[in-house]
Amino acid sequence: MDGTLIVGVDGSPPSLAALDWAADEAERGSLALRVVHASGWEWYEGHEPSFGINREAVRAQADRVLAAAAARVGERTRAAGVTSGVLDEDPAAALIRESRRAAGVVVGSRGRGRLAGLLLGSVSLSVAARASCPVTVVRGGEQSLRGGFRRVVVGVDEAAGAAAAVAYAVRAARLRDTELLAVHAWRRPVPEAGGGPRPVGAADPRRLRAEHELDVALRSAVRDHGAVAVRHEAVEGQARVALLDASATADLIVVGARRPGHTGLQLGPVNHAVLHHAACPVTVVPHA
Repeated sequence: MDGTLIVGVDGSPPSLAALDWAADEAERGSLALRVVHASGWEWYEGHEPSFGINREAVRAQADRVLAAAAARVGERTRAAGVTSGVLDEDPAAALIRESRRAAGVVVGSRGRGRLAGLLLGSVSLSVAARASCPVTVVRGGEQSLRGGFRRVVVGVDEAAGAAAAVAYAVRAARLRDTELLAVHAWRRPVPEAGGGPRPVGAADPRRLRAEHELDVALRSAVRDHGAVAVRHEAVEGQARVALLDASATADLIVVGARRPGHTGLQLGPVNHAVLHHAACPVTVVPHA
């Protein structure tokens, strides 16, 4: 892995939002920035291929998209080491391949094709599920995109499995000089028949376990990656609801994803809910 941030662009408004976010992130983290346009993007996102495609016209359009993106980056940031490239291949495959030696990949929430009305585009979902490095899907309103909430949120499941996501979130909060909010959801089982209510003020062991998981997950990450203002919440309820609620006042939400085998990450229902519905950018971090 090198210190390069990859951003995919196709000229659509969501991809330009991703480009702006990536430029800011590269400057903030002293990363090189590589802007990539895959010339097959338009058809992959929903246009039916045609045997009459004019390859020269496609390449000319790709060059225009990339030139406009490069100019936009130059006006926005002083980040050093900005490079770009047109890749004549499937966009998801191109970004996944680029991810193998990258510090991160950034994509918009959806693309230009006929399926652009979907909450999350097919390229974005494929890259988030299969990339070798953290992937940020840029979504949300103006306040979160410009860092107006001054808060990074990280979802914590089990402390051991959450280490990579928590470490990423700690670094992100430190770079932004913002608060880090760690969220762990827990659920109370249905009361057993005749069990009666729990006495008022009694500590629920599940809440205590959730708070312990948060303490363990945060302690080593803060020690290893620098001091930040940390707050944690053990929330009773569904994890996806807790994280979506937290995203409403966050600049970035970070979640982990398991890697069950060579086919890619395991994006469960919580990951999917956050990727499709969060009110701010979402970073999916592979478990170490």
